[in-house]
Amino acid sequence: MSPAEVSFASIGKSVEIRGEVKGNEDLIVDGRVEGTITLTDSRLTVGPTAHVDADVSARDIVILGTLNGNVRASVRVELRKGGNLTGDIQAARLSIEEGSIFSGKVDLTQGVAAAGAAAVGGKSVPAASVASPSASGGLFSPAPNP
Repeated sequence: MSPAEVSFASIGKSVEIRGEVKGNEDLIVDGRVEGTITLTDSRLTVGPTAHVDADVSARDIVILGTLNGNVRASVRVELRKGGNLTGDIQAARLSIEEGSIFSGKVDLTQGVAAAGAAAVGGKSVPAASVASPSASGGLFSPAPNP
């Protein structure tokens, strides 16, 4: 698909939605959403000004703002600097940047056996090591060896 054919929808900073959001195109949220967001074959971007209180499901999920709810991605979840996620993650791949905050459980499915690692803070660490946030807020340390 050429860049001219890329289709996306946007929820602006002043927009507030309560209920169920479904779609077949990429969605950028900069406002407030409460309920559920389902984008089966599309990308969800939670912008830096967004506040989402919802369980979300999409192909790819990028979080730059605040998301409270469980996250399910068929391909990838990216928690970027400034992003704040409270909820469980289920995805094939996970990327967590320094300066983000995460509280919840991680279930890396499908791609874990092939990839065997998750990118954390710009570094690749074994997926089993991505277990819980440290007190510094969003930075992970490899799990201690028994």
